[in-house]
Amino acid sequence: MARHTLSILVQDQPGVLARISALFSRRGYNIESLAVGTTETEGVSRMTVVVNVDLHALEQVTKQLNKLINVLKIVELDDDTAIARELMLIKVKADDHTRSKVLELVELFRAKVVDVSGDAVTIEATGSRDKLEAFLNVLAPHGIKEIVQSGVVALARGGRSIAERSNKNPDRSQ
Repeated sequence: MARHTLSILVQDQPGVLARISALFSRRGYNIESLAVGTTETEGVSRMTVVVNVDLHALEQVTKQLNKLINVLKIVELDDDTAIARELMLIKVKADDHTRSKVLELVELFRAKVVDVSGDAVTIEATGSRDKLEAFLNVLAPHGIKEIVQSGVVALARGGRSIAERSNKNPDRSQ
């Protein structure tokens, strides 16, 4: 099995997210990451789905997704040709003695302090999964109190948009 990132353009209508996530669930595939947001086109949303399946299963899921009326386009984004980022908020213990060390780590990882209290610092970090895991590893000795993490958002590198990329199945958007 391998990790696959799918960028799916869908009509922005109630129930689309539920239908797509149910499709994965019915087949017994766990979605590792899911992010949904508006696009540059009114009435169209982009779903970025990360799933760990073999190629045959990915092909079957893609065929099933293409049958859904609200799905306009599906593109698999690979690590070499896409830019993928996640957002993480991390609350770390930081008293008067340890705060300066935590702030040095924030600077080193190009993160941002978004809240400071007497006993904790809340940090906003963005980047690849590997960068965020490395950041958590260096923060761990200070005491991580809470973490919240977004799903992966990804775009293909270069000037072409997903609407301009080829798809094995016809583009039903127009």
